[in-house]
Amino acid sequence: AAVGKFCGLPANALVVLGGGLALSSSAFVLQLLKDNDQLATRFGKASFGVLLFQDLAVVPLLVVTPILAGGGQGLASALGSALVKAGMALTSIAFAGRVILNPLFKTVAQANSQEAFLGVMLLTVLSLSFLTEGLGLSNTLGAFLAGVLLSETKYRYQIEADIAPFRAILLGLFFVTVGFEIDFGLIASNLPLVSSLVAGIVLIKTVVLTALSRAFGLSLSTSLQTALILSQGGEFAFVTFSLARSLGILDVATTKLLLTSVALTMAVTPSLASLGGKIAKRLEEGSDFTHYLGQDRDANEIKESDDFAVVVGYGQVGKLVCDLLDKKFFKYVGIELDPNKAIEARNRGLPVFYGDIGRPEVAEAFNIEKAKAIIVTIADKDETNRAVISLRRNFPDAKIFARAANADHAERLQRTLDVIAMVPVVPEDSILLTLPFGGAVLRSLGAAQ
Repeated sequence: AAVGKFCGLPANALVVLGGGLALSSSAFVLQLLKDNDQLATRFGKASFGVLLFQDLAVVPLLVVTPILAGGGQGLASALGSALVKAGMALTSIAFAGRVILNPLFKTVAQANSQEAFLGVMLLTVLSLSFLTEGLGLSNTLGAFLAGVLLSETKYRYQIEADIAPFRAILLGLFFVTVGFEIDFGLIASNLPLVSSLVAGIVLIKTVVLTALSRAFGLSLSTSLQTALILSQGGEFAFVTFSLARSLGILDVATTKLLLTSVALTMAVTPSLASLGGKIAKRLEEGSDFTHYLGQDRDANEIKESDDFAVVVGYGQVGKLVCDLLDKKFFKYVGIELDPNKAIEARNRGLPVFYGDIGRPEVAEAFNIEKAKAIIVTIADKDETNRAVISLRRNFPDAKIFARAANADHAERLQRTLDVIAMVPVVPEDSILLTLPFGGAVLRSLGAAQ
């Protein structure tokens, strides 16, 4: 916005410009995190949290943009009118969600017709889009709120399953439209200006996001990785700038320049994410050993809480148990005796640390007595016995789950050490192996069925 003011843009255009460029691309970032299996990492969770709040910030931005078309005159009354309209829209949507949608979807579900189910979903989205547009707000706002409303119904899982194929197709279509927004003729004729805009957007957002991440207690490596993957412009910039153009806030040439620049920042996102990963890895490898021993800020934050689990062993089973805990948003600390596995996991930003749980001083350092559950996933029978015996001796009231080598081993563990022991019945690399562990652990932690 400051750069726009220097270039002579009016005040209403500066608001749209700053708000549109501040948002990052959920479509690009979440897809990258999913493809690289990084959603469970510290930087993945931080990135997801930022994207979530940015998506919520879209609502006031879409409400404010139409009222800025008057050039800022009578702003207070316009804002008041917009708030009234937004209140009317939200009240109508809340009423529809509580009184109409659930009974309607129940009736349609009883017909066992997928086409009817999809038709009701489409009708909901279109109806709310027309409602908000009729109130003088953006129809995009209505579609966004329709998604929120559908996610709160009792049929959200079926809705998500039914729209999954369309989501993939529409996401691909979105990426295609991003490519169409890149005007190579404009780039060729204004290469210094376009390059400066792209570099400026990436640089400013990286600096701001790094500073904010550090202020919220993230490490430098995590902050830089988060900032770089979120440094592009977002898909809502296309919506906001196109809306501003149609309302006369931005002229056609400025809008085209901005859309081309935003599309280019999105195009370089994979490279920026890769660069962030390399920088983070170098910083992690150059940090002191407290980072791997559970003595840094990330570990202390988890250990000082009262609702975390401890996963002993970070092999194939341990990884999948940690993934289940992550999916249910339970904090956990992983303890691994193999330094290579611990270092690899820690460098990825996961709360897995090097240590021998069989040593009482290590268990005490990780505040094991405060853990809601201890899950021993070690494959070796003798190492499992040593770990469980030590844990039971030092923490007689702890809730312990253990992986047993066979039925006799499981029976002895349960009878003599009062642990919940389970025997693998399928190969080590199968996710089915973790289901008894994961289900029992999640139930003990109070997870919903």
